Amino acid sequence: MRHTEDRSQVEIQKIVIFGAGKIGRSFIGQLFGKSGYKIVFVDVDPVIISMLNNQGCYRVVIKGEKEEEIIVKNVLAISALDKSSVIDAVSTAGIVAVSVGKNALEKVIPVIASGLKKRYNDNPDNPMDIILAENMRSAADFTKEQLIRNLPDGFPVDSYVGLIETSIGKMVPIMPLAEAEKDPLMVFAEPYNTLILDGKGFKSPIPDVQGLAPKNNIKAWVDRKAFIHNLGHATAAYYGYFHHPEAVYIYEVLNDKKVSQFTREVMLQSAAILRAVYPDDFTLHELTVHIDDLLYRFSNEALLDTVFRVGHDLPRKLGADDRFMGSIHLAELNNMPYHLIIKAMSYGFFFRARDEKGILFQTDTLFLQALSDDFESALIMHLGFDPIKDDSVGRELKDLFHKENNKS
Repeated sequence: MRHTEDRSQVEIQKIVIFGAGKIGRSFIGQLFGKSGYKIVFVDVDPVIISMLNNQGCYRVVIKGEKEEEIIVKNVLAISALDKSSVIDAVSTAGIVAVSVGKNALEKVIPVIASGLKKRYNDNPDNPMDIILAENMRSAADFTKEQLIRNLPDGFPVDSYVGLIETSIGKMVPIMPLAEAEKDPLMVFAEPYNTLILDGKGFKSPIPDVQGLAPKNNIKAWVDRKAFIHNLGHATAAYYGYFHHPEAVYIYEVLNDKKVSQFTREVMLQSAAILRAVYPDDFTLHELTVHIDDLLYRFSNEALLDTVFRVGHDLPRKLGADDRFMGSIHLAELNNMPYHLIIKAMSYGFFFRARDEKGILFQTDTLFLQALSDDFESALIMHLGFDPIKDDSVGRELKDLFHKENNKS
């Protein structure tokens, strides 16, 4: 009698990654692949899915002082449209990761919930951990809320599902069109390879994967990423573009000492706010060292990270709960100054960087048009400002915008 594989058995060394994009491939897939995991991507792009299945591997090119190429092997891919195969993959995964972007997260949760139901039916004693590789605050709370909506009443979410928030600090540029045409699976990435995640979120043992950095208070580290890394990166893009609209790469604008100094001062002001909010997690010295390391990484010429990539998607990056406004809200709660942060944010209203094809990002075009039509309404309708709580910040931004506009 021929032995048949038990399709309900959990494969401890298998990770299912929703999103075969830049972070999914260059960071999550690379880390787990180097540690011997079978990698199963779930994606909507039929070309990427076909190529991953045909080749069974892909290349990550590390761009730093010395270039390095990593081949990630033992790779499969499933179409997100093939619901039954996705459910089977989730139900038998050793661990799951999601890297689809904030706006798409809600769309993948129903099929994850279906995989959880099958897993619980087949393996009730084998809980599942989900790495939330998304740049968003309170990702675990959001995911839990959505899972509960899609699971039967009484499903033991709290004991059976580990929701692992992360701080994604790895920078991955947009692939140049010429390189993408030669190999659509290849991704460029910086040397940084540390995945900060919530050590308290796991229901199973933390995987033995080099590069994982579990933290006890993940909220502090998520905020450090948003209000120092993301804020500083966007500041360099917006202030740098304002002074050097012809520049293509972030390193080019940071070569201007005026831009690099202003960016550092903005990051330091936000660091002081973070230090006040999380006195047990960070010292000002540690945050300053982190800032200087980030500025060094931002200036990586080999990475060819563009001003467009870093600054585009204005409605999200200038949004009421994102890098600038999030830091400003914390400053307001702690009666701390934020004049440099709001000044940096105001330069986003002048941002018109275009992609390699010379095209403005679509939502940026809509937002900038709305801004010229009615400044206050654009902040409310496109950025999510609270017309009452954010009124004073909105007025200050308008003043800063008109002040700079009148100079030119």
